[in-house]
Amino acid sequence: MNNYNTKTLVIDDSVYETGLTKKYLSRKTYKPVDHKIVNAFIPGLIQKVFVKVGDKVKAGDRLLILEAMKMQNIVNAPVGGIIRVVPKEGILVKKNELLVVLE
Repeated sequence: MNNYNTKTLVIDDSVYETGLTKKYLSRKTYKPVDHKIVNAFIPGLIQKVFVKVGDKVKAGDRLLILEAMKMQNIVNAPVGGIIRVVPKEGILVKKNELLVVLE
């Protein structure tokens, strides 16, 4: 096969040669979700922070308010734990930026 890397698969004693596209080869590998890390799901402004480093929280406790597109989104703790990292109020965050780390 010309423009593809190939991979050999064996299924039920039959050997198959398959081509792998550039898109397949450059894909991101699966990474399981870590519920102790909270990232911004939308770009916005950290309007209010309800916790500080060292606080103990339970699942569902309010962590902060992320204002985006004129809406105030309350971010809750997905699991219980101790706060290790928290953002400052008034900063702008990008999508997927780290907001809170629980231990």
